[in-house]
Amino acid sequence: MGPMHSQPFLRRRFLAAVLMSAMAPAMSLADPSGHEGMGAARHDHDRARHALQQGEVRPIAEILRRVADEVPGEVIEVELEREMWLGKRLWVYEIKLIAQDGRLVEVLVDAATAEILAVGKD
Repeated sequence: MGPMHSQPFLRRRFLAAVLMSAMAPAMSLADPSGHEGMGAARHDHDRARHALQQGEVRPIAEILRRVADEVPGEVIEVELEREMWLGKRLWVYEIKLIAQDGRLVEVLVDAATAEILAVGKD
């Protein structure tokens, strides 16, 4: 293979594609109404955008930097959900990544403070 197809190049391209998709405004949200389909997806998108504009959540780029400092690996999925955490209703980023040892890791991050709430390894 030529230099354009080297392992580090492919890894960087894959990571860039994942990060771009993770930063897209169509983040997944839990919809407490139980509605599904395009209408619910649009509603979820609007809720996420509103939360970001109102300063209720930190930008995903900031969250990903914080997670990378604490739990190095390749991000494969990001979701933003409203969850109960220790009796409080919080916006929580659920970030799945492949750790350096190859294991799947889920990191829960308080979207308002960027505090890592939990790290779980499979």
